[in-house]
Amino acid sequence: MAVNWKSSPFLSLAALVGITAVWGYTFLIVQSAVERMPVMDFMAWRFSAAALVMLALRPTCLRGITRLELLRGAGLGIILGLGYIAQTYGLLYASAAVSGFITGMFVVLTPVMAWILLRHKTDRNTWLLVALATIGVAVLSLNGWSVGIGELLTLGCAILFAIHIVGLGEWSPQYDPYTFAFLQIATVAVISIIAAVPGGISVPPGIEVWQTIGITAVFATALAFIVQTWAQSLVSPTRAAIVMTMEPVFAGIFAVVIGGNQLTWRTLLGGACIVAAMLIINLKSAGGNAQTG
Repeated sequence: MAVNWKSSPFLSLAALVGITAVWGYTFLIVQSAVERMPVMDFMAWRFSAAALVMLALRPTCLRGITRLELLRGAGLGIILGLGYIAQTYGLLYASAAVSGFITGMFVVLTPVMAWILLRHKTDRNTWLLVALATIGVAVLSLNGWSVGIGELLTLGCAILFAIHIVGLGEWSPQYDPYTFAFLQIATVAVISIIAAVPGGISVPPGIEVWQTIGITAVFATALAFIVQTWAQSLVSPTRAAIVMTMEPVFAGIFAVVIGGNQLTWRTLLGGACIVAAMLIINLKSAGGNAQTG
């Protein structure tokens, strides 16, 4: 029997995996870009370009929008934008590896936030998969850790990302994924511009940085958030969070294949834990209702 892709939890999770692959790839090119221009300036260009591309492709996307949809979309955009800013400034004081691990803690914080905010319970098996994915992120990232302002800022980022995932899971089924994604991206663009303005927004230097902005704006932002918004209308926030921990796995794969980094036992073991958790989640979604748990 043919699968209806618009309502298939399994395909939505598979699409999320594809988006995490895009995010993992952009680690390489974004790292090079932000070495040549301020991070907040890069974010302002990236999210502004993404919002403009989405508006150009579908100029009528805001037609018929309700006040409640606008408030919810902008609210989630504010949470997402503040998360990015907290992560960015946290990187000034914490190592990239520790930042990656703490940010990945959103997989644990998502079911916690779902319980605190919405009283949604998570079953024991899902908690075991959350733990497995968290262990994988820890093995991939950690090599010593001390708690300071950078770690606290990044923890704030993880909490905000978890809240965003929970909110998206709660509200996205009610709205058109394209419009709801646009509202969030446009809001992040405004927040990024406000954060970048005090230092003056610099023009991207060179064709390579412009190419990176184009790739991240179209594929890692506009397309990615449309897919995430659609996917979370079909699967629970906790399951989406587990699948999204594939991002550091893909980042490691691209770092080895393209960046020439050495393949280590930590990469293999950590990646294996995350992939196992992700595959089990996908198999459960193929065999049952993915909105539970």
